Amino acid sequence: MKIKDHLRVEMSWWGMNGLQGTAGHGAAIEEKFKLIAMNGFDGINAFVPAPEECGLWKELLHQYGLSFSVNAYPTTLVEMSDFLDRAAAFGQIDYINAQVLKPFLTGDSAVELLSGIDALSRQAGIPVYVETHRGTITQDLIRTQQFIQALPKLKLTIDYSHYVVAGELHTVSPEAEQMLQSLLPNAYSIHTRISNGEQIQIDPGETGHHPMLPHFARWWESAMRHWRSSPRQEGETFPVVIELGPPPYAITEGGAGFRQSEISDRWSQSLYLKQLVQQLWQKACL
Repeated sequence: MKIKDHLRVEMSWWGMNGLQGTAGHGAAIEEKFKLIAMNGFDGINAFVPAPEECGLWKELLHQYGLSFSVNAYPTTLVEMSDFLDRAAAFGQIDYINAQVLKPFLTGDSAVELLSGIDALSRQAGIPVYVETHRGTITQDLIRTQQFIQALPKLKLTIDYSHYVVAGELHTVSPEAEQMLQSLLPNAYSIHTRISNGEQIQIDPGETGHHPMLPHFARWWESAMRHWRSSPRQEGETFPVVIELGPPPYAITEGGAGFRQSEISDRWSQSLYLKQLVQQLWQKACL
């Protein structure tokens, strides 16, 4: 496998919800598979399918030649163990992205939970990457840095949009940059979303001129370089998920109440970010 082939760009299944020109939730699953494959994505990041849909998903993954990863939301080691059993039963799952839903767990108790999740992952033979995400055990940048110091081999999914919006990082100070960079050697995956420090998800524009984009591009490329510089097993890949969520993640317009009309074209943004990620990978390979 050539080094350029170690990149795997996945499309978020959640990010397909409500896209203009696609079927609604629960309808025409194959239509979404076809759209993802035709536009050059390597895989899908989704959820363990319901039992009655497992056969269809396996068939479509094979038909369209797409890799597959899933998301988990454990609060305990028992829940993580049960999820790993479900993932193993389905098969064809390359890794699990875990949002550990214990945002108020700190100190030794948090380290013990994260260490236990890593041990379960190794025992099951399915990689588990812990996502940097608001409302989870990693919601605090300072706390997450402490986790890495206690668990140097902890595998992370990096989504810095959460830290940028939580910290209102309109500008990135040297102190913030140092702390953000300190997590990147532990990046085993990236979720691409750009925050401006006020909104969690903004439109970078077709030309990528938003002032926050260079910061995110720098972090993503740095994570890629760290991953490439570390010893890897044969066939191991670096997954990057294009994950632009539907409302209320997407910025909307309209009258009072729950607004659903998106201001920008989320699918076009997804394709732009896919191209950007591929360009950053090429730079990281130089």
